[in-house]
Amino acid sequence: MKRKNKMSAKTYISALPRLIVWVVLLSALFFGTASAAAVDHTLYAGLLNKYNSNGSVDYAGFKKDEVRLDDYLERLAKIDPKSLSRDEQFAYYANAYNAWTIKLILTGYPGVESIKDLGSLFKSPWKKKFVKLDGKVITLDHIEHDILRPQFKDPRVHMAVNCASKGCPPLWSEPFTGSRLNEQLNAATRNFINNPGFNRLEGNTLYVSKIFKWFSEDFDDDVIGYVEKYAEGELKRSITTNRSNLEVEYLDYDWSLNGR
Repeated sequence: MKRKNKMSAKTYISALPRLIVWVVLLSALFFGTASAAAVDHTLYAGLLNKYNSNGSVDYAGFKKDEVRLDDYLERLAKIDPKSLSRDEQFAYYANAYNAWTIKLILTGYPGVESIKDLGSLFKSPWKKKFVKLDGKVITLDHIEHDILRPQFKDPRVHMAVNCASKGCPPLWSEPFTGSRLNEQLNAATRNFINNPGFNRLEGNTLYVSKIFKWFSEDFDDDVIGYVEKYAEGELKRSITTNRSNLEVEYLDYDWSLNGR
C-alpha cells in the first residue's frame, strides 16, 4: 500500500507541469475570447435606421438626437481596438469614420452645403484633430489613410467610409460588424458599382467615379477589371463582351452635402 501511494504522489507531481500548461491555455482562450468580443453598435444602428435612407442623411434628425450620437462616440473611444479580431477592427474603424463624419457635419449644421465648408484655407476638414479613439485625438484622414487602407489593404474600404457628399458611395444603412463584414462590404460595393449615378457604360466608354482615379493603386490600376468583378446584369455582360475596346472616363465628383 505504501508503494502504491508513493507512486501516485509521483504521478501527480509529474503531471503538475502539464496541468499548469492546460490552465494557462484555457485562461488564455477564455480571456482572449472575451477581449475579442464584438463591439456593440446598437446605438448607431438605431440612428442609421431613423436618419439614413439609401444614403440620404437626415442631419436635422441627427441634430435632435445628437446626445445619442455622442454617447455612441464615447463608447467607441473607450474600446481598445487591439483587443478586437481583424474583421472587428475594420468594422470598428469604418463605423468610427462614418459616425465622426456625421458629428463633424453637425458642428456646423444647419448652414453646411458641403463638408468642405468645415475646413479652412490651410486645413481640410479631414485633417482636423477631433476624433477621439483609443486614448488619442486623431483625424479622419488618419483613420482612412494610416489605418484602414495600409493595414487592411482592401479596396472595398472606399465603399465603406462615407465623406458626407453626394459623390461618395452612399452611407451604408447599418453598422459594419465583424461577423458579417465580408457580406456587408460586398453588398456595399455592388450597390455602388451598379448605380448608374456613379458608374455606367455608354457605348465603349465606361464612366466611373473619380474615386477610381484618386486611389487607382488600391484597385491594382485596373478600373475595368474591378468594376467587372462586381457588376451585374447587362452592365457585366457588356463589359465582359467589349472589355478590350473600352475606354475609361472619370465623372465629376459632387461635393454637395448628402442631406435630405
